[in-house]
Amino acid sequence: MQLISRLEDVSSLDRVVTPVQRLARMVRPQRVRDALHGVWLGHPLHPVLVQAPVGAYLSAAVLDVVPGGAGQSRRLVAFGLLASSPAALAGAVDWSEQHEQQMRVGVLHLAANLTATTLYGTSLLVAGARTSRALRFAGLTMVGVGGLLGGHISFRQAGGANHAEAVPHLVEPEWHDLMPARAIPASGLIRTMLGEVPVVVLPDGAGGVHVLADRCSHLSGPLSDGDLSDGCLTCPWHGSVFRIEDGGVVHGPATAPQPAFETRVRDGMVQVCLRGAG
Repeated sequence: MQLISRLEDVSSLDRVVTPVQRLARMVRPQRVRDALHGVWLGHPLHPVLVQAPVGAYLSAAVLDVVPGGAGQSRRLVAFGLLASSPAALAGAVDWSEQHEQQMRVGVLHLAANLTATTLYGTSLLVAGARTSRALRFAGLTMVGVGGLLGGHISFRQAGGANHAEAVPHLVEPEWHDLMPARAIPASGLIRTMLGEVPVVVLPDGAGGVHVLADRCSHLSGPLSDGDLSDGCLTCPWHGSVFRIEDGGVVHGPATAPQPAFETRVRDGMVQVCLRGAG
């Protein structure tokens, strides 16, 4: 694990990251990117799609040690290769909107999976049963390496995790004084603190106010530095778009909604309450 962690700081990998990122960001239009991110699903789509090729490759390995199972093994490999394409595309779109340390590990994750794909594809082309089987087991080994690197990105580096998930657990389930109502301008964004939770206050232009958790659910970007337009707030880091009314995701790469507080004015103070807190 320490070896993988060191890879995060290998800046020479950036020479590969930059052109591959540029290529991955060419996937358009935005609705396609949103679908591949998993906005419609509520969490990243890539881990779901990965189950199909990995399951096929594992099943093929089982059949390779069963007498007479080679023919079925080849069919499973062919299916796995087909299923790997949408999984890889979804992963590439997610990866292209991550931090540089995550992207460095990600290009090695990609390299391992491309090697596995090459080994499995070659196994379908060679004539010898023994050679074909050996290539498939080598491919499975590289799938394991790719999975290890992918797990590091997901769980050690929190790529794809909901970075706003902790907010409801840091706020008491009651109404809280936030700031004087007179301190809120007619327009613009205000960053303030609710206890230890940073929040962004957004006047709606009609005398009302909306309050969202300030740290973007995608990768903790400061929404208070973002752009407010047409009732939506755009994260300045990776361009995720949220509705200010309820924190819902309009466009990815974020897939989890932004915690949105209920608001009211009592005795000249803006008060907030987060449903489901505690």
